[in-house]
Amino acid sequence: MTQARPSRLYVDTKRVIGQISPLLFSGFAEHMGRCIYQGIYDPASPHANENGLRQDVLAALRELNYRSMRYPGGNFVSGYRWEDGIGPKENRPSLRELAWQSIESNQFGTDEFMQFCREIDTEPMLAVNLGTGSIQDAANLVEYCNAPVGSKYADLRAANSQRDPYGVKYWCLGNEMDGPWQIGHLDAAEYGTKALEAAKLMRLQDSSIELALCGSSSSKMPTYPEWDRISLELCWEQVNYHSMHYYADNQDGDTASYLSLSAAFEDYVDTVAAVLRYVKAKTCSKHDVYLSWDEWNVWYKARGQSDMRGDWTEAPHLIEEVYNLEDALVVAQWLNVFLRKADVLKIACIAQIVNVIAPILTKRNDMLKQTIYYPLLMFSQMASGASLDLLVESPRYETKKFGDMPLLDVSAAYDAAAGQNTIFIVNRSQTDRVPLEINWQDIAPKRISSAHQLAGHDPKAANTWDNPNQLTTQAIYAPRIIDGKAELSLPPLSFTALGVEV
Repeated sequence: MTQARPSRLYVDTKRVIGQISPLLFSGFAEHMGRCIYQGIYDPASPHANENGLRQDVLAALRELNYRSMRYPGGNFVSGYRWEDGIGPKENRPSLRELAWQSIESNQFGTDEFMQFCREIDTEPMLAVNLGTGSIQDAANLVEYCNAPVGSKYADLRAANSQRDPYGVKYWCLGNEMDGPWQIGHLDAAEYGTKALEAAKLMRLQDSSIELALCGSSSSKMPTYPEWDRISLELCWEQVNYHSMHYYADNQDGDTASYLSLSAAFEDYVDTVAAVLRYVKAKTCSKHDVYLSWDEWNVWYKARGQSDMRGDWTEAPHLIEEVYNLEDALVVAQWLNVFLRKADVLKIACIAQIVNVIAPILTKRNDMLKQTIYYPLLMFSQMASGASLDLLVESPRYETKKFGDMPLLDVSAAYDAAAGQNTIFIVNRSQTDRVPLEINWQDIAPKRISSAHQLAGHDPKAANTWDNPNQLTTQAIYAPRIIDGKAELSLPPLSFTALGVEV
C-alpha cells in the first residue's frame, strides 16, 4: 500500500447549498419477497411482539431513524386493492399477486403499516394505485386515512379500531408508470392526465397533503427526460415532489468506475432539476416542486428473472442482495450526493428496508446488518442543518466510465443550533492511503468530538451469518485541531464520518 499526495479540504459554514431535509433519510417497504412477511411482520418468529412485528427488526430500524416510510410499492401497488388489506384478518382474501407472481395473504395492510410506523416513529408515505386503480380509489384511501369520523371510509377506519385520523401527509401518485413492465402502464400524457385528476380529488379530501409525481424510473429509459417534462407540465401546480428511481450496479466488475458512480448520480439530479426549472419557467409559476429520490440502492447480483418471480408462493426469497465493502462505499457516496444536492432534493427512500435489496437480512431466529447499514446509520444520526459547499483538493485517478475523477468524495453539514459540523469522506482508492488536511476558514472549531470509519482491504468482503461484524463502523482516533486545522490519514477503500464541535 502506497500513500497518495496530500489532500486539502476547506470548510466555510457561510457557503450554504441548502437546508438538509430530514426526509432524505427515509425508507421503502414493498409487498415483495420477504420484506413485509418474514421481514417486518412475522408472528411465527420468537422475536415477534403482540402485533406480529419483529422486535429485533424494529430496534434496527429505530437505530437507522428513518424519517418517513414509502409503502406498499413499488410495482406491487399498481395491482393492489387497498380494501383487501383492512378489516378482520380472517375475512381478508389471499390473492395471486401479479407484479411478483406471488401469493398475497393481505394479513398486513394499511392499519398494520400505520402501527409499524408508530413503532419506529416514522412518517408514513403512501402510494396510490394508478395502474388498475381509479382516481376514486385513491381519494377513498385518503378519506380512510385522514378524514374525521362521520363518512363512509372514515367510519370504516373507526370500525377497524382507529377512530382518530392517521393524518398521512405524504402521498405518491402511482409508481414507475413510464415502465412497460408496470401493471396499467400509461404514456406520459395519459399518466399526467390521470395523476392530475387523482391529485385534485385527493386534495378535495385533504388539502394539506403533499404529493409526489412519478418521474422517469431510470435515467436509461428511452423516454427520459421527456417523460418528466410532459408529466410535470400537466401536473405542476398540484404536486410538491417529482420522483426519481435509480439502481446502481457493477455488472462489468469495474471497481474503479463503480466507486465513481457519484458522477452519474449528480448528473441525474442535475438533469431532472433542469427540467423542474424549465417547467416552472414555461408555466410562469411561482410554485416550487422538489425532487424525491424515492427508490435508490445497489442492485445487480440478484437480478435474474428467477430472482423476481415468486412461483405463486407466499413470501418467496426475491432479490435478497448480499452487500460488500464496495457497495457500502457507493451508498456512502450516494448520501454525499444527497447533501450536495440538498437545495433541490428533499426526499430519498432507500429500497428496501428488510431482506429485499436491504441493509437488513433476517432468518426466523436471527438478523444480519449488511455493510450498507453503516453509512446509512452515520448519515441519519449526524447529518442535519445546512449542507455546505466545500473546496476539496484531492489526488485524481482514471476511470473507464467517468474519465479523470478525484480519489476523495466529500460532503459536510453545519447545524448552528446544535453547534455541530459533520464531515463525510470516502477514499475511493483501492491501494493508496490519502493524507488529508482539513481547514476551517470562518470558525474556530473546538474539537473533533467523534470519528468513525468503515474500511477494509477487499472490496468484495461482506458481513455473513458466521461473521456478522467483519465490516462495521469503528471508532478511530479523533485528530486534534490546531490553529483551525486537523490532519488525518484515510486508508484505501474507506468511509469516514467526523463530528466536529463548534
